[in-house]
Amino acid sequence: MAILLLIVGVLALVLLNVPIAVALGIAAVTAMLATQGADVLPNLAIVMYNGATNFPLIAIPLFILAGAIMNTSGISRRLIAFASALLGFVRGGLAMVNVGTAMFFAEISGSAVADVAALGSVLIPAMKKKGYPGPFATAVTSSAASLAIIIPPSIPMILYAVMADASVVQLFVAGIVPGVLGGLLMMALAYWYAVRFNWPVEEAFNLRNLWRAFRDAAFAFLLPVIILGGIFGGIVTATEGAGLAVVAALGVAFWYREIDWKQLKTAIVDGVVQTAVVMLLVASSALLGIYLTEVQVPQQLAAWMTGLTSNPYVVLALLNVFFLVIGLFLHSAAAIILVVPIVMPVVTAVGIDPVHFGIVVTLNLAIGQQTPPVASVLMTACSIAKENIWDVSKANLPFIGVLLLVLLLVTYVPAVPLSLVNLFYR
Repeated sequence: MAILLLIVGVLALVLLNVPIAVALGIAAVTAMLATQGADVLPNLAIVMYNGATNFPLIAIPLFILAGAIMNTSGISRRLIAFASALLGFVRGGLAMVNVGTAMFFAEISGSAVADVAALGSVLIPAMKKKGYPGPFATAVTSSAASLAIIIPPSIPMILYAVMADASVVQLFVAGIVPGVLGGLLMMALAYWYAVRFNWPVEEAFNLRNLWRAFRDAAFAFLLPVIILGGIFGGIVTATEGAGLAVVAALGVAFWYREIDWKQLKTAIVDGVVQTAVVMLLVASSALLGIYLTEVQVPQQLAAWMTGLTSNPYVVLALLNVFFLVIGLFLHSAAAIILVVPIVMPVVTAVGIDPVHFGIVVTLNLAIGQQTPPVASVLMTACSIAKENIWDVSKANLPFIGVLLLVLLLVTYVPAVPLSLVNLFYR
């Protein structure tokens, strides 16, 4: 009953337009005062400070900054040019370019909102100009951008690792196969639409143009090699890899000599604001975590659910439904911070691998980024494209179906996310 009242209280405050971090804090402090009295108040600041100073969280602002540098230094434009030269000869190739570029951009930024903001302003107008319907162009851009939180590095995975005490590196590795699979399926869906509606071929294949585009983008291709190679090779931790991402992105930006300092300053400020929002969420969640631990809500939930069933696949099905519903109303960071500490005892009790569950959670939240009313990535894409959100949502249903298919595969075929993890780390 306590957890139900907490969730209802938080959702009620959010619906009243109270910021999520503040709503979490109010709910936690109210619950503590009701059960423990005013003596608990002097310790709250210390709890919040300790919660927000977890070392892996430093990676979040650094990956955001690396994405901002990419946005302002011509790197994104070069990636789009290369993808066009590679795939433009296929019918519907520009839609495939959209997905392919989003997958590559995901390997540096870790943020779906940054992905759609960087690529949408270029690719959506280009697709409209070539005759693609506006809602479709917006939908494919939006859904492809959500691959950014599945393909490593991923900011939601970092938050999950902190909340679940899981390995960030293993989560990154586990996201590779589902992320690539989702991208390929989206490309196949775009091709099917293009053939059905006779959408245009972008350009004839020209090996010389492909080589020119590759040479122009060569240094950009080094970024994921440096970042992910360093992390997966054990040379740097995920947090150090985020710092390396910033240094590498700056190096490439200076090489291209296209960095726009005014835009970069704006992007840095935006990154600081995003980071502050996440850190305040983490600090508020620390209060909630202390309360839940003291009243043993997670343990009670685990005992209740394992009393119903000990089948891990049934538990995963129930948790999938729960996260899909939560994703309608909460941003991914808030959903992870609010729910993961509560359900982890259940996950552990029925023998579900925490890394496996982390990818399940991430995919659920990727779907939540595309489903109104919150739909942070979809809203951003619609704002850039100046398209009606309901028209775009209708066009987006098949791409959401792709994400749901990948979610089912990841949930019930654990080898999909865990094969590479087992190969390299276990």
